[in-house]
Amino acid sequence: MTKTFLISDTHFGHRNILKFLRADGSPLRVFNNIEEHDEYLIHQWNSTVKPEDKVYHLGDVGFKNFTGLSEILNKLNGTKILIRGNHDNFKLSQYQQHFKDVRASHTLDKFVLTHIPIHPASVERWSANIHGHLHANTLDDPRYINVSVEQIGYTPIDFEKIRSNYYNHTSHNS
Repeated sequence: MTKTFLISDTHFGHRNILKFLRADGSPLRVFNNIEEHDEYLIHQWNSTVKPEDKVYHLGDVGFKNFTGLSEILNKLNGTKILIRGNHDNFKLSQYQQHFKDVRASHTLDKFVLTHIPIHPASVERWSANIHGHLHANTLDDPRYINVSVEQIGYTPIDFEKIRSNYYNHTSHNS
């Protein structure tokens, strides 16, 4: 059975991401080098996503030159759809080599998928906003679900798990 997964902020090839710190001063991502980082993310992705699955990548895919990023994207299982992030600056034609579709946002079963969280006045149109961009930070509002890799163990997360957790959480708080 085909599954749908979500992930954001892989930052493949972004050497400086290893220098970023959390609010408490600890490293945002604990890897010895960017090659180790990238290989770990590829392993986590492919150990979870099957070739027939679908993956919505909610932006900030990678920072390598496009040839290096292309090599990584070729290794990743699944049919990929990109919701562009603020660092996805390559040409659309380059992304289209690896992604079935490239969008600014997408609605998936009453959830809106974006890179940057949408304004609270707008989120009311949907059940919730699944987003990235905030990395280790979260918004104190159950309508916002952050799927940055730091939030999901560097592993694409099954949409059914997100949906189930969301509706179980909100039905108990009604």
